[in-house]
Amino acid sequence: MSASNEKGYWLVTAVVTNPDGFQGYTAKAGPTIAKAGGKVLARGDVFEVVEGNSAGRPFVIEFPSYEAATACFESADYQEAIALREGHATFDIVIAQGFTPSA
Repeated sequence: MSASNEKGYWLVTAVVTNPDGFQGYTAKAGPTIAKAGGKVLARGDVFEVVEGNSAGRPFVIEFPSYEAATACFESADYQEAIALREGHATFDIVIAQGFTPSA
């Protein structure tokens, strides 16, 4: 994918099975995502699945670009965070490029 000025997004569905054990992941992942310019736009504190299936809580995380979103996921720090959540949570993550609708 070529570089663009469009933002990048992580579309995350999270199922946390051990909240106490999950804290190690959040302590590592939060600063790693912030360092990459990521910010949480939506956090599924209140949500309803109106079509299809979703096993977990949804999150949308915005990054300055698709490349930044991908680089954050692939970074050694985030891969370390993934290892910390093993046995405590399962995630589905889709990385998507945003777009600016034409007027």
